Amino acid sequence: MKTYTLLALSLVAACFIACGSNSSKAVSENMNFLAESESVAPPDVMESSPLGDFDADSAYYYVEKQVEFGPRVPNTEAHRLTALWLAEQLKRHGAKVTVQNARLEAFDGTILNAKNIFGQINPDAKERILLLAHWDSRPWADKDPDPEKRILPVDGANDGASGVGVILEIARQLKLNPVSKGIDILFVDAEDWGTDGDDESWALGTKYFVENPPLKNYSPQVAILLDMVGGENATFCREYFSERSAPRVAESVWQTAGKLGYGKYFLNRLGTAVMDDHVQLIKAGIPAIDIIEYHPDDDLGFNSRWHTTADNMEGISTETLNAVGSTLLTYLRSL
Repeated sequence: MKTYTLLALSLVAACFIACGSNSSKAVSENMNFLAESESVAPPDVMESSPLGDFDADSAYYYVEKQVEFGPRVPNTEAHRLTALWLAEQLKRHGAKVTVQNARLEAFDGTILNAKNIFGQINPDAKERILLLAHWDSRPWADKDPDPEKRILPVDGANDGASGVGVILEIARQLKLNPVSKGIDILFVDAEDWGTDGDDESWALGTKYFVENPPLKNYSPQVAILLDMVGGENATFCREYFSERSAPRVAESVWQTAGKLGYGKYFLNRLGTAVMDDHVQLIKAGIPAIDIIEYHPDDDLGFNSRWHTTADNMEGISTETLNAVGSTLLTYLRSL
C-alpha cells in the first residue's frame, strides 16, 4: 500500500502517498479553518445518537479471526476461506450479499482471482452510505527491517483486517438496532498487490467495482473508507483527497470523535494525500473520505508495523478499534 512521494497539488503543497516510492515527509497543516469555512454546519451527533453500543472486543474477534486464516493473499487457500467467512458474516448480520468474482492482472502479470464482497442493509432505501475496507493482505513484507523476511507474506492485522473488523461489528450492531438509511458494505480485494512507482498497480478491486457496479446506476451519497484503524496509539488526520471530495462528511466524523472524547485519535488537522481505495470512488463521482492512520510528526507517517511481518495481532488495540468504531456508528445513527 501507500508510501511517500512529493507532488504539487492544486492550492495545497502536500505530500502524495502513492502506493510506491518512499521519500519525503508529508507537509501537515492545521485544519481549524475547515470548521469555519463550512457553509452548512454538521449535525449535533450527541443529541441524536445512543452511546456505548459498539463492542470493541467483538471487533477484535473479527480481526483475529481473519488473521487466523493466514495471510489473505489472492490465489491462496487462506484467501478463499476468508472470502467465504466474510460473506457468511454479512449474511448473518442481515445484509443482502453479492460476491463479485474478477480475474485481475497485477503489475507483474499475475492473474489474481479476486473477490469483492458487497452487502446491503436496508436494500430498498434510496439514500445510501457505503462503508468499505480492503480485506486482502500484502504478498511481501517489503518494509521489514530483516531483509530475509521481505519475501514473506504479511498477516495484515492492521493493514486490512482492522477496517473489516470494525465494519463487521457495525453491521452486527445495525442488525440489533436498525437504522432507516441504507448502509452498503464493501470488502474490497486486490488492494495490496502493487509496486513502487506505479500508482495504477494498487486498489485493483475497487477499480473493478466502480467499472462494474453490482447494481445498475449504483451511486451512494458518500463512501467512508477504513484503513489501518486498529494500531496502538494510532492517530487519524484529515486526508487531503477526502477534504477535496467530502469536507462536510469529514468535519462531521471528526466532530463526532471529539464529542465522544476521542480527540487524541482524530486530530483536527490535515495529514497528507493518500492514494488509497477511496480515490477510485472519487474518480467515479462518489464523494468519499478515508479514515487512515497517519502520524504527521513522524518520518514514516504510517504505523511502524506497516508492510512488515510484525503487522500481527500484537499490534492491535481494542482502544483504537473502539475509538474508530464508536465514532463511525454514532455518526451513522445521527443521519
